[in-house]
Amino acid sequence: MTSLLERIQIETNKLSSQERAFLADRLLSSLDGEEFSAIDSAWIIEAESRYKEYKEGKRPGINAKEVFNVANQIVK
Repeated sequence: MTSLLERIQIETNKLSSQERAFLADRLLSSLDGEEFSAIDSAWIIEAESRYKEYKEGKRPGINAKEVFNVANQIVK
């Protein structure tokens, strides 16, 4: 492994599991030649902003059961 890859691995290991998963998804998508559309990019920015607000206590969490109940009502 090159020193650059080793440094990248060391730095990425400092990320949270969610951040590493997001990075992994981006890297895997790049192998297929997929690129994020403007809509994808906008949603990513929005999701990151909401998550930051949640972590800072500015946005309440929502119970998963409640989320699935609402989703099921929409689908019906």
